[in-house]
Amino acid sequence: HCCSSARSRPAADPLLLLAWVIGLSFCVCSTFQINTNGFVAMAQPSAESTYLGKMPAGFGMIAALHGDLDTGDGVGKVYYRQDASPATLRQAAEQINRAFPEDDEPEHAVVVTWVDVASRQHHDHSRGDGLEKQLVIASAETTSYAILLYPRKGMQFASTAVGGSSQAMQAGFSKGLVKYLVFSTRQGPYYRITTERETSVRALAEETNSGKRGVWVYEIGTSPYFTSVAPGEVTDLPPDTGLESRVSEEATSKRYPGGGQQVTYSPYEPEEEVYRKEQPHQGPHHGGQFTVLLMFDVLTLLSSSRFTVFSYNSETCANNRNKCSTFADCKDYASGYCCHCRPGYYGNGIQCVSEGKPQRMNGKVNGRVYVGNSPSPVEFNSNDLHSYVVANDGRAYVAISTIPARLGPSLQPLSALGGVIGWAFALEQPGYKNGFSIIGGEFTCQAEVTFLPAQEKLTIKQVFSGIDEHDHLVVSTTLEGRVPEVLRGSTVQIEPYSEIYQYSSNLITSSSTRDYTVSLDDGSAETRTYQWRQTITFQSCPNDEAARAVLPTQMLSVDQVFVMYDSNNELIRYAMSNKIGDVNGEVTSQENSCFTGRHGCDTNAVCRPEQGTQFTCQCAAGFTGDGRSCYDIDECREIPLACGEHSVCNNQPGTFRCECNDGYQFASDGHTCIVDRPVDHCAAGSHDCDITERAHCSYSGGSSYICSCLPGFQGHGRVCQDIDECQSARCHQKAVCYNTQGSFTCQCRPGYYGDGFYCSSERTKSQCETHRDRLLGSTEYGPQPVPGQYVPTCDSQGAYEASQCHGSIGHCWCVDRNGLEIPGTRTGPGRGRPLCIEQGPTVHVYPLPPGTHLLFAQSGRIEFVPLEGYNMKKTEAKTVLHLPEKVIIGVAYDCVEKMVYWTDITSPSISKANLQGGGAIPVIRSDLESPEGIAIDHLGRTLFWTDSMKDRIEVASLDGTKRRVLIDTNLVNPRAIIVDPVNGNMYWADWNRDAPKIETSAMDGTNRRVLVKDDLGLPNGLTYDPQSSQLCWADAGTHMIECMNPVQGDRRKAMGAIQYPFGITSHGKNIYYTDWRRDAVIMVDRQAGTETDVFLPQKQTRLYGITTAYAQCPSGKNYCAVNNGGCTHLCLATPRGRSCLCPNNALGVSCVESEGGQVLRWRERGAGIEVEREGGRY
Repeated sequence: HCCSSARSRPAADPLLLLAWVIGLSFCVCSTFQINTNGFVAMAQPSAESTYLGKMPAGFGMIAALHGDLDTGDGVGKVYYRQDASPATLRQAAEQINRAFPEDDEPEHAVVVTWVDVASRQHHDHSRGDGLEKQLVIASAETTSYAILLYPRKGMQFASTAVGGSSQAMQAGFSKGLVKYLVFSTRQGPYYRITTERETSVRALAEETNSGKRGVWVYEIGTSPYFTSVAPGEVTDLPPDTGLESRVSEEATSKRYPGGGQQVTYSPYEPEEEVYRKEQPHQGPHHGGQFTVLLMFDVLTLLSSSRFTVFSYNSETCANNRNKCSTFADCKDYASGYCCHCRPGYYGNGIQCVSEGKPQRMNGKVNGRVYVGNSPSPVEFNSNDLHSYVVANDGRAYVAISTIPARLGPSLQPLSALGGVIGWAFALEQPGYKNGFSIIGGEFTCQAEVTFLPAQEKLTIKQVFSGIDEHDHLVVSTTLEGRVPEVLRGSTVQIEPYSEIYQYSSNLITSSSTRDYTVSLDDGSAETRTYQWRQTITFQSCPNDEAARAVLPTQMLSVDQVFVMYDSNNELIRYAMSNKIGDVNGEVTSQENSCFTGRHGCDTNAVCRPEQGTQFTCQCAAGFTGDGRSCYDIDECREIPLACGEHSVCNNQPGTFRCECNDGYQFASDGHTCIVDRPVDHCAAGSHDCDITERAHCSYSGGSSYICSCLPGFQGHGRVCQDIDECQSARCHQKAVCYNTQGSFTCQCRPGYYGDGFYCSSERTKSQCETHRDRLLGSTEYGPQPVPGQYVPTCDSQGAYEASQCHGSIGHCWCVDRNGLEIPGTRTGPGRGRPLCIEQGPTVHVYPLPPGTHLLFAQSGRIEFVPLEGYNMKKTEAKTVLHLPEKVIIGVAYDCVEKMVYWTDITSPSISKANLQGGGAIPVIRSDLESPEGIAIDHLGRTLFWTDSMKDRIEVASLDGTKRRVLIDTNLVNPRAIIVDPVNGNMYWADWNRDAPKIETSAMDGTNRRVLVKDDLGLPNGLTYDPQSSQLCWADAGTHMIECMNPVQGDRRKAMGAIQYPFGITSHGKNIYYTDWRRDAVIMVDRQAGTETDVFLPQKQTRLYGITTAYAQCPSGKNYCAVNNGGCTHLCLATPRGRSCLCPNNALGVSCVESEGGQVLRWRERGAGIEVEREGGRY
């Protein structure tokens, strides 16, 4: 048998990772091997000199990119795994279907990742020149694919050292040597992706055959006939939307050499379509059509192999002892180190807890759950979860607070919410281990519950983040889906059940069927059933060979299940007894009480079994007593100098904790207290938060900092995991959801139109298209115009083209957005088209539903998030309008006419649109350079804005007429502006880096004064809450939100340690701001000074201005609210009343200016002469 020699596992090789032997359908290899040199081999590779720089090789391989690569210095790593998770398969399907639009979706996948591997000839990990690449082998029912992914940032190197020379690295497929005739071999078929030129290597990151830069997809076999390797069919690259115009925080002001945060933009320039210039070569063939046999049957591979994550790691205990638990020992192995809990403790070495000691868990629960046939979900955020486990008898208690009565009774059957907690600390039968003993306290559990017979499904995801400083296990829980309704007042009884746990490296699965009985108020009862499927993922230590041994299948037995919903306190409780043991449930004839839990030991004691039914009770570490009664040892009192100098000892149950005195901090050993020299670990990069793509480090003073997961991720900040938003049905039912790291996208299915959140089978015709099609009519030969009749022309967006022509008479003219001729623009025959001003794109406005909303700008779009009370209804967020190629900075809302106003720095211009439907309407398009901040006086019907290039503040009527400059001195970079029309005040911020300030004046520009000038950095956003009279600002330089009463001057910090705020608005107790670094809308409780929610838009680009669109206009009046205050032109409120002002271009019109009824000046029509008169009454 050709594979017989491979049945024993090969010896380890520092440069070669040998996987388990697999059964291959064509028997062409002995082992499936992942090589650090960048390829997967189907046989033992020959010496490096025989294949480096070459394709094909003399053995079967799939080469992602092979060369002489270095994974030394504990940096480079190689990982591989078998993966059939929905998220991974969706990602693979996305790549495959883009390259082969008609092909099936995969069912299995193998993922191989080379991380930070460097070419030996270019090796310098300190410069971050390591290369990352990935190979995914995916299999559908009858077809297999290889997906190659290369870094978007480009290839750091393209050559490898071969025999003293430098040659291009190689990518491709090779069958290796095959038998020829009887006693000879020859080179088998192969397929080259790269050539001998380095440019072909660099092209891997720049080009594509799948329609996405750096992603290459190949079909490598179609069952039952494994034929040729076929490359993807889409070599065109779409325009890179990442090039869209945006405001740059590092932009330098052209007018101020000192630099500044000047708003700039660059034009939208789509990249040229790139085609492959060098087609891959195929190997030699002998007559007939060339084919290449698939090197292995991926279906067989996936069904018969087991995978483990490996990494090259030269780290030792000497440098990493502090990564182990305080109650663990570190042990060095050939490839690295591992941590092992000491006797009397159990866990994975990183997390160790005392045997017999009760365990506590705390966490938060978030959910979006539909009950019964309800069309709307019950949503809840950050509900408290508390759990307590008596470890020596396996009894677990779980309580979740603030569960509304609509949902609470229907969650009673889900005692499984505490099931994984029960498994983690289950009472162990002889020879078996509970979950914490195996994997410690850092793991992720995802379960799918299917209720029978109606097939309602609920997904439960629980992320366990380890033990916190209070010795409590931290867990985050998310519920998404639908549950059958349990009527209020009903009770639920859950029958004992068992659950089979199957173990493999870094993966544990379990399943069970559970029955429960619902008893109604009328005395009737109904038995129901649900099925439970669970997957637990974790990271084991890869260096201990014994620890990687696959554990036998175990059975969790659960009985004495108690559930109750307390409607008065909105609290749901679960309790259950858990034992882990033999899969057959076998027990000895005479059970020892230690294994039944009926031993009578103290809850802080461990039961030690002896011969037969004998046992003893022993107090857990940190406690003293006879085992039946145990008392906490006060180590701080009984152990002299338990903590070192400059520290204080705090006793805790079963242990103690040392804390440094004020002015001191722990040294690197974690024990010695040294003088505290404040270090901003966030700025220095010495924090232990997760990577910046997943977490944010917030400096909190001294040497302290806070780790928090970014939107789209969950965890405690030190470890953050992606939230699969696609599990919660975020997209329209006719759309496909694609989960991405930290976000997701929705795309309408073929044949449907929309943004993915709403999809329709028909695209609504525009006014122009309806007009055109009506005139064209329809005949048996298709649409035909009536001879001599004018038919309008529409652009690609369905809008009227700015210039229209009548073909029969040769006349052309300009039209407005409604297709109406603009007087005075018509030209006669032969004179060509007139020069028409584009009216702007047609904007399809999504009408706002009733209620109060947040409106915010995101490059060329304005989106809204509905508010329920003060909370954001994030799942109902939608785009209000889309203006491609524009950069919208400021937004304001007119609550009277339901209009949104915005500033655009690309035109530059100020425009508006009715949120009940309609198009974009230009308001001001001249004498602007960089309009940014914008504010509306809904009482006086006026519009205020700042221009950071012209350095001035202006006002105009809402239609853009009666324009007047209010302030044009001592301004450098004015941006945010707001008005308080009831009190007649105006506020603005100038983020001039040399002298930032916040100023105020009356709304007519008089009585100007500086409110704040000290301790400011980049005050970007302003908001005013008329209910509390609080003026608040967001500062991207100090990273704070601050508030004050403008009259009293009582300045205070509302929120610190924020990242890079831009816009800010308020509603009730909450502040909402946009953040450039997080690309999110963040909600802050102004009173508590805490961040309470985050909304991450679908499109991940910078967010700009934000405002509150109120359902009803705020209460209040001013002098300008009635009859324009009696003014002929501009009426501007002031604290003392109002001022009547003339526009700057008032020459030739009759205009009277007055203040408080006193006429100041008038201008006569046609005279062009300004005459001043004192003392007259107006």
